[in-house]
Amino acid sequence: MIHPTQIQNMLQAALETGGDFAEVFVEDRTNGQLGMTGGVVDTALSGRDFGIGIRIMKEHFSVYAYTSDMSQQSLIRLAKSAAKAIRGVGAAGTQPITLHPHAIPNHHPIAIIPDGSQKRAKIDMMRRAHEAASQYDLSITQTSIGISNSIQNVLIANSNGLLVEDTRTYTRMRISAIATAGEHRQSGFRGPGAYAGTEFLENLDIEENARHAARIATTMVTAGYAPSGRLPVVIENGFGGVLFHEACGHGLESTAVAHGTSVFANKIGQQVASPLVTAVDDGTIQNAWGSLNIDDEGAPTQRNVLIENGILKGYLIDRMGSRQMGVPATGSGRRQSYKFAPASRMNNTFIANGDSTREEIIANTEYGIYAKSLGGGSVNTSTSEFNFAVEEAYMIRNGKIAEPVKGATLIGKGIETLQNIDMVGNNLDHGQGMCGSVSGSLPVNCGQPTIRVSEMTVGGRKGE
Repeated sequence: MIHPTQIQNMLQAALETGGDFAEVFVEDRTNGQLGMTGGVVDTALSGRDFGIGIRIMKEHFSVYAYTSDMSQQSLIRLAKSAAKAIRGVGAAGTQPITLHPHAIPNHHPIAIIPDGSQKRAKIDMMRRAHEAASQYDLSITQTSIGISNSIQNVLIANSNGLLVEDTRTYTRMRISAIATAGEHRQSGFRGPGAYAGTEFLENLDIEENARHAARIATTMVTAGYAPSGRLPVVIENGFGGVLFHEACGHGLESTAVAHGTSVFANKIGQQVASPLVTAVDDGTIQNAWGSLNIDDEGAPTQRNVLIENGILKGYLIDRMGSRQMGVPATGSGRRQSYKFAPASRMNNTFIANGDSTREEIIANTEYGIYAKSLGGGSVNTSTSEFNFAVEEAYMIRNGKIAEPVKGATLIGKGIETLQNIDMVGNNLDHGQGMCGSVSGSLPVNCGQPTIRVSEMTVGGRKGE
């Protein structure tokens, strides 16, 4: 992607003003996107992004700069410009930087590399999704289908001599259906994706995913409104894990912990959740949407146990967090592109399996809310306070799932919710999403088995 000599010269120039560490990140990414609305193709985009970023550290301070000009003169100028923000003893007389290439094992095989020749086949897949969703019920009035793929080639080098390269391939299908009943409109969504090639789409049950989105829309459009108050809440497996991801996961990233802006700071070894809860972030799951061979600082990803039987065991730590906290990094430095400095981020975050079945959890709930599918929400990591919309919800009455209800929101504090989990299922599953934070938008998996929270604040309508 770029000659090692150019990188060595760039790193050397970056340390001229006294920086104690420098890192280069080179990216060459191709993107493809197809979209269909109402059965008609309306989007067909492709593009390529190429650029290089450099980060310089001095103790707990860092500076980051980037460019898309690959000329040697431009790269040296960029490094020297960034270095001006570092004040210290110059690096004159220090040993020259020698880069040592490292081979990276590939744990995520790709069978069919996405390319333009697959356009017609992908349009046929989108049409199948449109037909399955639109024919599900007469109330479906609109569909929106999309297929996206990207191939990201990265090169990471640093002043410690590291030189690694990797290729990441992502494929995802998005299916949205809208149902209309009088003046009411409701949408349903499915967005399966993987660190994989076009084989992921070929093996995907497209019609089932489309019908799933349509079912959510048609069920919710005629539903009554959810009640409000403090209620037991059963949260379904899979993307239900987004609640843990947002309300707790971000608070376990060193980006927040190192600055003391997380409720989980200084709580290692303490009981922060129900003894039924074990929570993990694992960047090594084969071909999972949030997996990587190496993070965006060049370190191998790993399985990080965050909470074990309710006890806080660790955090997600990038290189800067390692410096600030005095603990080893966990392979958690991630960034959207060369335009972002890396930060500690999640990969595939999930609550591990428990001993109960989904049926037992429902049967042991006399009255409450069954949150089958969660939507978007907002979280304050310093307090863990959250507010989540429930995309698909039902009442639980006498231990059975009853009528659907719409307009439900889940409100609370993540650390309190963890402590109030009193049943954990044995049906772990994962859902795919995009996570936005200080280092950009990243593919992540959110997962969990079915869980029950003994009491949560449910926002709905009084008197319902």
